Amino acid sequence: MKIKFKLNGRMVEADVEPNELLLNVLRDKFKLTGAKYGCGIGECGACTVLVDGKPVLSCLTLAVDVDGREVVTVEGLAGDGGLTPVQKAFIEEGAIQCGYCIPGFVMVGEYLYRKGRRLSEEEIRKYIRGNLCRCTGYVNIVKALEKALGAPTR
Repeated sequence: MKIKFKLNGRMVEADVEPNELLLNVLRDKFKLTGAKYGCGIGECGACTVLVDGKPVLSCLTLAVDVDGREVVTVEGLAGDGGLTPVQKAFIEEGAIQCGYCIPGFVMVGEYLYRKGRRLSEEEIRKYIRGNLCRCTGYVNIVKALEKALGAPTR
């Protein structure tokens, strides 16, 4: 089955199987490796991408479900070679660690940033509770999101 969708700002087509996952299409057919295969059951958030502006787990999303929609991966965030405020904050706050889970956190951060409102630490933690990181205690990740989202920092 052929699907067409907007991927990181450009229209693309792909031949997919009815049961093929979006994560596999992004990684295998389009060579976009920012979204990671972590758990495969929607528990870790490493595969998070934006579909029509909302975070979704690409390991649980069928590729056929994005036909005619817009998908943004971490590779599609930076425009004109510059980093987004969320990406900059992750670097500045040292919230990158091994990097495996970070694209998922960044995508949730981008979603929150685009909502355009300040969030408290508690609200930020609520939004990222579906993203797991085994390297940190989340302190720098939360600080980066507070910085990017204009939240009062500690």
